[in-house]
Amino acid sequence: MHHAASRRAVLARALLALGILGGAALAPIHAQAQAYPNKAVRIIVPFPPGGPVDVTGRGVAQKLAELWGQPVTIDNRAGAGGIVGAEVAAKAPNDGYTIFMCAIHHSVIPALKSKLSYDIEKDFVPVSFGATFPIVLVTHPSLPVSNVKELVAYAKANPGKLSFSSSGNGGGVHLSAELFKSLAHVDMNHVPYKGSAPAMTDLLGGQVQLMFSDAPTALPHVRTGKLKALGVGSPKRSALLPELPTIAESGLPGYESYSWTAFVLPAGTPKEVVAKLNADLGKVMSQPELKERMLTAGAELQPGTPEEFARTLKTEIAKWGKLVREAKITAD
Repeated sequence: MHHAASRRAVLARALLALGILGGAALAPIHAQAQAYPNKAVRIIVPFPPGGPVDVTGRGVAQKLAELWGQPVTIDNRAGAGGIVGAEVAAKAPNDGYTIFMCAIHHSVIPALKSKLSYDIEKDFVPVSFGATFPIVLVTHPSLPVSNVKELVAYAKANPGKLSFSSSGNGGGVHLSAELFKSLAHVDMNHVPYKGSAPAMTDLLGGQVQLMFSDAPTALPHVRTGKLKALGVGSPKRSALLPELPTIAESGLPGYESYSWTAFVLPAGTPKEVVAKLNADLGKVMSQPELKERMLTAGAELQPGTPEEFARTLKTEIAKWGKLVREAKITAD
């Protein structure tokens, strides 16, 4: 009897110990999510300071730091059209303390580069869409057109006579023009530059006739009358230019092109951490003060679910990959 009781006591203690150990094994995962973040977080931006993705990242970082009571720093890793930053982020620990801001470039690069050291879908886990940056079709005042329909008619009547500038081969601005050419069935010459500023300078000087420009670069010149704005590439009108029709509604049905950025984490990051970051990004990006400040900088904040961004990324990769192959676009 006594032995049986002893055996039961030993067994009970053993089971209790297993329970405690089991709980201890699970504890770090739950504690990690509940405490996240309990130290500094860095956001890798794969472009130089001052661009639309960087400005958006800094605005969001400031609000996350206020919400968390932890430092949130921006780590600019520019180079190779966004590849350098992606390579660094893909190798980062998957603990939620390194966030990567991917952009439209990362949906185009797979079609331009056959050998990449990372896979934007497999090596990262989506967290939230970040912002869209409207792309505006602008023309030099000397071009005798006042809307998209007239531009298409003029381009068809003068094949190969029109030139458009861009910030470089394979970028969002270049691809916006190639999509226009494809849907409108027009022949126009591409003149690539190293950045938006020199591309805009030559448009203002009349060396080229049109450009699909990011809104912040184009708007000051549209407002002073130095350029004409014919349409915005977004699926719906932009809050930045509510009076400007979309290119689709003003003569080119099916046209849709805009720049974007989103927040992702290295693959394997705990689901609880992904969910926490998604919820907190939603909180800060919904703040009216930040939304207004970002809109002034040309960014329309659009938080969403991880699943929504995963679908968007897949769609963008297919869309731009097809265009790159058909137009035989090569990287710089």
